[in-house]
Amino acid sequence: MNKPILAQSKAISIFFVFALGYFISTLLRAINATISPELVSEFNLSAGELGLLGGGYFLGFASVQIPLGYLLDSKGPRKIVSYFLSLTIVGLLLFAYAQNFTMLLVSRILIGIGVGACLMGPLTAYRVWYQDETQQRANSWMLMVGAIGMLSSSLPVQYFIPAIGWRGVFIFLTGLTLICIILVIIFIPKWQSEEKLKKINFNELKIVWQNSFFRSLVPMGFFNYGGLFAIQTLWAGPWMTRVSGYTAEESAKGLFLIYFCLLISFLIWGYFVPRFSKNIKDAVKLLKWGAPLNLIVLFLIINLGPSAGAFHWALFAVSSIFLSLTQPAVGMAFSISNAGKALTSFNLLLFVGAFFIQWVIGIIIDFGISIGMNEINSFKLSMFFVFLTSLLSYFYFLKKSNSFNH
Repeated sequence: MNKPILAQSKAISIFFVFALGYFISTLLRAINATISPELVSEFNLSAGELGLLGGGYFLGFASVQIPLGYLLDSKGPRKIVSYFLSLTIVGLLLFAYAQNFTMLLVSRILIGIGVGACLMGPLTAYRVWYQDETQQRANSWMLMVGAIGMLSSSLPVQYFIPAIGWRGVFIFLTGLTLICIILVIIFIPKWQSEEKLKKINFNELKIVWQNSFFRSLVPMGFFNYGGLFAIQTLWAGPWMTRVSGYTAEESAKGLFLIYFCLLISFLIWGYFVPRFSKNIKDAVKLLKWGAPLNLIVLFLIINLGPSAGAFHWALFAVSSIFLSLTQPAVGMAFSISNAGKALTSFNLLLFVGAFFIQWVIGIIIDFGISIGMNEINSFKLSMFFVFLTSLLSYFYFLKKSNSFNH
């Protein structure tokens, strides 16, 4: 494939515009962990409602993953990213002016749909417009930007809340998203040749879901990875305020520590993992040995209860980094023609899992309280659910992977 030669200034401007979009996306993914005390207080939310609200983002995000690939291929990132971000603006304004839980939930789902193209859009563009080496570097930098977005959802947001309130924060983010749309329209090139939108070929997707290696990772993608997303983007915050006894500001500082440690671990991981994971056999071996680490840390957190705070959740997040091996392993398990569909399908799985687990954690907390358990033990029970389902998923992967000829 002959790639267009872009001027360096043009390539840089394309990256920074897309990076702003992905920054907004990951900030919005994690922001509920910071503003949850305000939402619970103002709307009298139960734990189940808080979990469903947090999961609404993932539900919206997951719902567009399959059609998104077809839309990007036919219409290009410039149109699709700007159209989708327009939905984000609607969702942000609805959230900022919400008067009840239903409005909050609908707006959160809209936000998830709207930012659904903020990573896949750039990755599609880089594949076409950047040379291979530059493409890989840009992809890595986008992950760094994502970690910075999550970092910004903690202390920076918490510092703004006393001055402008959580609603003011969302109005500010509305303006930032509008600026991003304008920059996309100005700086992102038009797609070379727009095509008629193709119908989704479910037979092609069937090939992916019938693959034995892909299916061996389905439970881990859903429960282990989904559980990680559920905790780091929401439930680590309420644990610190309602179990560990942190104030809202202390919780925001704790979240900042978690996301900062995650950012540093991504940097180190990006440097070392290519040396140790050169093929699917290496990835599977590392996954076998590394995946249990976060389960050990989670079990420790459950046992420590109120003594487990920000440091322990940061350790949980960092020890979970081995789960990131699942995505390249899935890509390597398929031919070039099916790798994109496999990765899109796996992403769908992760985000549906995150929605489900984020909601179920809240339901379990409410259930525990309803049968007379105190709040601390109810939280511990919900985390034991994450631990148990993740452990069983890991054992399933071990059993199935031993039969593969890599």
